[in-house]
Amino acid sequence: MKTYKFSDLNPAEVDVLVSRNADSNNQIRASVENIINEVKINGDDALKDFAFKFDGVTLDDLYIGKAELAALASTISNEAKQAINTAYQNIKKFHESQRSDEKPVETTPGVKCWRELRAIERVGLYVPGGTAVLPSTFLMLGVPAKIAGCKEIVVCSPPQKNGKTNAYIAYVAQLLEIDKIYLVGGAQAVAAMAYGTASIPKTDKIFGPGNQYVTMAKTIIQSTTNTAIDMPAGPSEVLVIADESANPVFVAADLLAQCEHGIDSQGVLVSTSESLIKNSLLEVEKQLLVLPRKDIAAKAIANSYAVLVSDLEEAMHFSNLYAPEHLILACDSWQNLTEKIVNAGSVFAGNLTPESAGDYASGTNHTLPTSAYAKSYSGVSLDSFVKKITFQHISESGLRKLGPAIETLATIEGLQAHKNAVTVRLAEVK
Repeated sequence: MKTYKFSDLNPAEVDVLVSRNADSNNQIRASVENIINEVKINGDDALKDFAFKFDGVTLDDLYIGKAELAALASTISNEAKQAINTAYQNIKKFHESQRSDEKPVETTPGVKCWRELRAIERVGLYVPGGTAVLPSTFLMLGVPAKIAGCKEIVVCSPPQKNGKTNAYIAYVAQLLEIDKIYLVGGAQAVAAMAYGTASIPKTDKIFGPGNQYVTMAKTIIQSTTNTAIDMPAGPSEVLVIADESANPVFVAADLLAQCEHGIDSQGVLVSTSESLIKNSLLEVEKQLLVLPRKDIAAKAIANSYAVLVSDLEEAMHFSNLYAPEHLILACDSWQNLTEKIVNAGSVFAGNLTPESAGDYASGTNHTLPTSAYAKSYSGVSLDSFVKKITFQHISESGLRKLGPAIETLATIEGLQAHKNAVTVRLAEVK
């Protein structure tokens, strides 16, 4: 990891540092567009071809059903079941707290306005399963979808080498009472849920993180179909703000926790202490050696860096420019920083709060905006699975009070029919 001194960087150099996962030659986009087109035209046949090409699996059926899911789920240990159950309960508790009923507002006497929630009917959940299978993502997406009351939940996850799904994902499916997992991964899964195939239903909104190909597919789908997406959620990233109170062992562990996701992940350390940076990077090298996924993590670490800043104010300035998916405040005075956070997907406050807690079991959602999209997107929540429909009701007295203003505004805009819709009603109530 290279170290930079923030005061030595000009604005253009900072822009380069905070940018990531650029597809400057449009190679990823072109590849993904071809995949989407194949799925759109050839449906299930294209999905089976891609399973053979990308996953090395020959599939007769594109899904695993209820009985087979139950058989797979029964093979995991009681310890694993208990851990998944703990995560499930905490995620459920946190997302249930997001339910809210809005009271009607009387904007003018006799004029009442309000909003009511309606679940999105058909949602597609993408659960990654490439270099790492992520049952935690299934929980993060499936739990709020169930709480929201979505009528149809379509789940896609890449097939394993045995042509089945992972046993832990099967267990989560049982917890969520989902009877079918579609064995489709990558950009082709996004295309299938956007257009529908003979086997996979078309959905109204697609959720879930993935690699650059999955993220590109979601971006294309959102702009070319009537299927929405949760957000651009691509390769994982973390930014750690650390001062002298931070523990280099903890900091290194947090950086590596993100970098082991994939070779295109990134960890950034921003610190007020030169010695903290030095000791943390030494610890990164030490911890890296014993990781089972060290080859993957090493490539991501090579794409990561540290920034030396003069104070925590400057650290927060850099963090807001970077807009991290995960922001760790590795300092005792973290309470003084929270109000300065403008752009971040999820925040982990204090030296004893690892990002892993949010990834798995604290209860918050780990499906978060990456690549600086935290500047304009929130992470997945219960709100992601519902629509908010506005209502209004006007009484006779309300129409008398508000009607003349509407007539005047319609006249200003030259929309006579708009004015007339009020005028004819006023004639009835006068």
